[in-house]
Amino acid sequence: MNTSRQKKPVVLIVDDAIESIHMLNDVLEESGFTVLVALEGNQALMIARNIRPDIILLDAIMPHMDGFETCRKLKQNPTVADVPVIFMTGLTDTGHIVAGLQAGGVDYMPKPINPEELIARMRVHLDNAHQAKRIRDALDTAGQYLLATDDSGAMQWATPQVYNLLQQTGTELTVLEAALRQWLTHLPAFGQQLDLRHQGIALKLEYLAFPDEREHLFRASESLAVAGATDTLKHQFAVTVREADVLLWIAHGKTNREIGQILEMSPRTVNKHLEQIFRKLGVENRTSAAAVALRYIKAG
Repeated sequence: MNTSRQKKPVVLIVDDAIESIHMLNDVLEESGFTVLVALEGNQALMIARNIRPDIILLDAIMPHMDGFETCRKLKQNPTVADVPVIFMTGLTDTGHIVAGLQAGGVDYMPKPINPEELIARMRVHLDNAHQAKRIRDALDTAGQYLLATDDSGAMQWATPQVYNLLQQTGTELTVLEAALRQWLTHLPAFGQQLDLRHQGIALKLEYLAFPDEREHLFRASESLAVAGATDTLKHQFAVTVREADVLLWIAHGKTNREIGQILEMSPRTVNKHLEQIFRKLGVENRTSAAAVALRYIKAG
């Protein structure tokens, strides 16, 4: 007998109105959701950095940072960029609805909230998000590093490995989007490639298609020069593969904490690798190690 239980969907409510939060919390918990609560935008961003919700309910009008700006910043976080956001507000004029959709929202619920309608809409958006994720995961399993943007270069979706690649190469999503926006103004041809090393981005992109005249499709890969940098360091200094990875990011000015996040290891483990690197390079500090490594990386 199968006794496994289906995981409850996690919803993040972002609202500064306590009464609204209490009502939504009761309705959502009764409907089988796990509820997280943020009282303002910055708190929502902090929660999203640590826990990935399945869907977000976002009040449009809040103090300090409104819902539109909060949504834009949430969409800059690769972990939650594809999480559906439903705006909630008493403002129902067309301008605010358009602003919410342009910020990255998928739907708009007027206040006071109709609980039955809200749950129905949430389930539709959750189903759509899960279906899209299954497709991206399938492409990911097939080794397809794909991403899609709109005409402005803003990322619409990407396979999970693309987000891993951005992290591994230390590439900020906003920096990549700016480079794509500039490239798209030149109307690249299908199959055309762009190496972004000269812009400080360790990636290479290939323009694949403009399938529905709404999204531009790209294939991403790590720049060959950067991919070969760890091999250069490994053979030059007789370090392990992991030590070469750490040394590469030291050369790029990353802290132990940042390296740990990129390579998925603790800062303490990074420090242990550094001890071996210093010994093998015959240096006493990270500045000297970075200088030595950069000399060989540039020569390569």
